[in-house]
Amino acid sequence: QVQLVESGGGSVQAGGSLRLSCAVSGYTFSSSRNCMGWFRQAPGKEREGVATIDKGDSIIVYADSVKGRFTFSRDNAKNTMYLQMNRLKPEDTAMYYCAVRAGSRCWYPTRTLDFDYWGQGTQVTVSS
Repeated sequence: QVQLVESGGGSVQAGGSLRLSCAVSGYTFSSSRNCMGWFRQAPGKEREGVATIDKGDSIIVYADSVKGRFTFSRDNAKNTMYLQMNRLKPEDTAMYYCAVRAGSRCWYPTRTLDFDYWGQGTQVTVSS
């Protein structure tokens, strides 16, 4: 059974930083034939892709809204992926989810329906 568990969310002031973690179990994390992603959903809005990682970490794609501020990485030895979020803005406030698309490379544009497994989410709140 594949499980994804996020952690690291919290409340920060604008300009601050947070590091989200997503521990993955029940899945061959280091497989190159997968796509991993971070998504977020603000109240009243659709879930949107924040960043995806593909092809052994050689392809990382970020949403325009987070480019230059967020960094997606993963540690295959720990079966964990991370989202380092710097220079946070109030508009980054959302529930953040990690997800895995199993057995296939990333497709673009990023769509939530292409991902097979999801975490339960971790809340990020940025105050002005």
